[in-house]
Amino acid sequence: MQYRELGKTGLLVSEIGMGCEGFSEENGRRTADMVGAAHAEGVNYIDLYSSDPVIRSSLGAALFGRREQFILQAHLCTIWRNGQYKCTRKLPEVEEGFSDLLTRLRTDYIDVGMIHYVDSVAEWERIERGGVLAYAKKLKAEGKIRHIGLSSHNPLAAIRAVESGEVEVLMFSVNPCYDLQPASEDCEELWKEENYAHALTNMDPDRERLYELCAKRGVGISVMKVFGGGDLLDASLSPAGRALTPVQCISYALDRPAVATVLAGAHSVEELRASLAYEQASPAERDYATVFREFPRINWTGHCMYCGHCAPCTAGIDIATVTKFLNLARAQGELPETVREHYAALPKKAGDCTRCRACEARCPFGVAITENMRAALSVFGK
Repeated sequence: MQYRELGKTGLLVSEIGMGCEGFSEENGRRTADMVGAAHAEGVNYIDLYSSDPVIRSSLGAALFGRREQFILQAHLCTIWRNGQYKCTRKLPEVEEGFSDLLTRLRTDYIDVGMIHYVDSVAEWERIERGGVLAYAKKLKAEGKIRHIGLSSHNPLAAIRAVESGEVEVLMFSVNPCYDLQPASEDCEELWKEENYAHALTNMDPDRERLYELCAKRGVGISVMKVFGGGDLLDASLSPAGRALTPVQCISYALDRPAVATVLAGAHSVEELRASLAYEQASPAERDYATVFREFPRINWTGHCMYCGHCAPCTAGIDIATVTKFLNLARAQGELPETVREHYAALPKKAGDCTRCRACEARCPFGVAITENMRAALSVFGK
């Protein structure tokens, strides 16, 4: 298992994490086996959004005696009413839900307290002004949560939250289909078939701006819906018109700026292991770029995917990394100090480009790589 820094939290998290959607099945009897299998493979990051008492209690039992071996991301603002999950912003209910969470998980703190399901700018403003954010900050001051997070499907809402400086971790839906869709306050728009009926070209600019803003601000991203609820794994359901493998979906998400961990939802140990197979997968198995080029409904022409097909550079330049730094600088309209320092540490830089264009011949998306190297030289200097 490989580990990544979760933004500026100081937490080192497994790049494959685990969601808990399947833990309610069979009255939670699979939970201990799934947690055990995850731990054996080095998974140390778990997300729990559900208020289902079966899920919370079964996870608490599975973690008993080894709580410190895991980093828990759990959600505020979720409660259980009339046998089903409910999202709430009413402070008494939020407090009740968090108290129940700690009790059922048999712990006295949560590593990342995630403000749940903020899918509009107006909803974020309600969080800021209506007491929920103040409550999260109070919990942090008391040590009951260590870091404040927020979950969202809407890049515009997420950007506002990140810009506030209050959010340390963002849980966001990241996959190659959703990344083409414009911001919406209705997350169901992301998977509506009619929204993929016409050819789509390249990543939505607000989503790209969000990822780069998180990288600049040191906000770590934990990824949800990496498989699009399973649709991306089935050619008959995939909005792209072609199936991807779990490994390809995970590889795509982990290549986005600021992403630290992908939360693989699983309903069985076998499904979990299909995601964990990423860690032993070959470069060919992780390669998503070739498949993207053949998508019948999606066109990524001219857009760098950081996929690495341009390598090896005859001059030894890490082209994908240089391009990522260039895009970060472009997105901010300035050269952030951290980006400049990371670029300066590269052994080979854009100025070493010989303009041989061997990289461009290998790029599946027709990216003007030599022009990007010229631009990077202009931005960063020699």
